[in-house]
Amino acid sequence: MNIWFNRWFTTVSHYIDMIRENPDQRKFMVYGTHPNKDALYLQNCDFAFGEPDVSGEEYIQFCLEFCKQHKIDIFIPRKENVLISLRLGLFEELGVKVLVCPDAELMEIMDNKAAAYQSLTGRAKNGKPLIAIPDYCVVNSVESFKHAYEQLRKKGHTVCIKPVIGEGANGFRVIREENDTIDQLFYHGMGRRIPFHYACEILGQSERFPDLMVLEFLEGPEYSIDCLATDEKLIAAIPRLKSSGRVRELVEHFELIKMAHAFHQEYKLPFVFNIQVKYNKGVPKLLEINPRMSGGMHFSCLSGINMPYLAIKILLGEEIELMKPKFGIRASYIEKEMIIE
Repeated sequence: MNIWFNRWFTTVSHYIDMIRENPDQRKFMVYGTHPNKDALYLQNCDFAFGEPDVSGEEYIQFCLEFCKQHKIDIFIPRKENVLISLRLGLFEELGVKVLVCPDAELMEIMDNKAAAYQSLTGRAKNGKPLIAIPDYCVVNSVESFKHAYEQLRKKGHTVCIKPVIGEGANGFRVIREENDTIDQLFYHGMGRRIPFHYACEILGQSERFPDLMVLEFLEGPEYSIDCLATDEKLIAAIPRLKSSGRVRELVEHFELIKMAHAFHQEYKLPFVFNIQVKYNKGVPKLLEINPRMSGGMHFSCLSGINMPYLAIKILLGEEIELMKPKFGIRASYIEKEMIIE
């Protein structure tokens, strides 16, 4: 079978290995594309190609042509996965199975952090959301930012900001009152914390800017819950603690596993998805929901569950049994040089 990964994280190389090393000894020819010819996961593909640096409908046309030209059987998209979900019928006409949630409206909601928060609030059970959300406001001007900042500070919160639509920690900053000190500059690094007046200077460069979330900063431990599911049932939920430095720990955290089951029962996200939460004063609050494979899912697969391959089996309509992950595993990683062919 021909399988294609478009413009993914570098860690997708691990998922390619897992798919190849499947227990059914099913054979795959792996295609990879990226606009950067030096993207390292391309080195792990059987066939690697460049991509045009385009977006929107123009990118969809590229995807359709690529599928036709290379006789792709399975497409696992990251770039434009929301729009691909909206255009899923065009791929189905070519006989291509796409590992993306077929509910395009749900994809759009989960792609927008504010919309996801609003959706969870709207589906609250007995006045309680499926997942607690931080105090937040959405702003698009420096004046509305200042007002939101003051309101959250009055509630006793440390304040942070992040774009409504974005991946990972892009655009995330913690706002502080004081300026940087010489000690911080010399010995601690500046990190993602910026002074309030500097944030105002940046945001004041434009009368309007893209929607920005201003929200309470969550001080406690952070977990990423990787989930494998069909439409009807959650096969596995693996909470992964982001411990000190690069250490990750697979934890049988029943509160978070129960949360994942409640979320899936309500939203029916299929294949693989990821819920990121962080604790504040003992309460796990939502950071974001990713309706795709997460960048760190390879750590969760140390549990003994080959999530990328099992997701493909679900996509192909094959039966999957409930899985029992191994917990208590602590892991980290080191960089290794790689010669680019």
